[in-house]
Amino acid sequence: MYTTCPKCKHERQADDKTDPDNCPACGIIFSKWMKQQFSSPETQRATRNKIEASDSPGLKNIISSSLFFVEDKVNPFIFYGRALVFIGIAIWGWQFINMDFINNPTEIGSSFLHRINLVFHEAGHIVFMPFGWFMTKLGGTLGQLLMPLVVMLAFLIKNKNNFGASVGLWWLGQSFMECAPYIDDAYNQQLVLLGGVTGADKPGFHDWNAMLIDLGKLESHREIANTFNTTGILLILLALIWGAFLLYKQFKNLEPI
Repeated sequence: MYTTCPKCKHERQADDKTDPDNCPACGIIFSKWMKQQFSSPETQRATRNKIEASDSPGLKNIISSSLFFVEDKVNPFIFYGRALVFIGIAIWGWQFINMDFINNPTEIGSSFLHRINLVFHEAGHIVFMPFGWFMTKLGGTLGQLLMPLVVMLAFLIKNKNNFGASVGLWWLGQSFMECAPYIDDAYNQQLVLLGGVTGADKPGFHDWNAMLIDLGKLESHREIANTFNTTGILLILLALIWGAFLLYKQFKNLEPI
């Protein structure tokens, strides 16, 4: 027991009834103070880092505050506009989910969204051309997947609009699904491609036929197509759950009209 506090130099009195391990003036605990004084510099740094980490927001809290942030006051007109968008993508998404890319491979391509995806698909071939033949072929698929991902991140990070980001995620899921019939066609090459020809008419023209042959995976075309389709379905469902939760939170913060 210290009679004089090593930190504040307080003199303990004989009639002092406080814990002998505590300084009644500054409150330090002598045993912990001693341990810290004689610990190695590495241990002291680790202790400081632990204290600083406990005071800073964790990754989980940062992600949660970003993904599920809702304004304290939500404009009713903006909210109901978002609600209409949500209803639209929910109905549309359900239609995509129920499409059979194996028995009806052209169905998803009849959507006007296919024409938008096609622009970024073709642009992807050009963007990835400097990286060689294989990346030029793969660039079409990457292009149509990267664009909705960029849109999602732009809404989430730059515009702080997580509902817009959920729509971007929905688009990413739809784009994954749209790749499935093209990948599945790599074996038989019956789909009519841009230019009015099939892969069978023009050898080497079908991206996924050429890539899977190069990888020695042509027999796995159905498995890969199913993976893309399932990934797309899961992303669409996740986007709808995310959007619905945000709308629920926004509804509770609606400003009076």
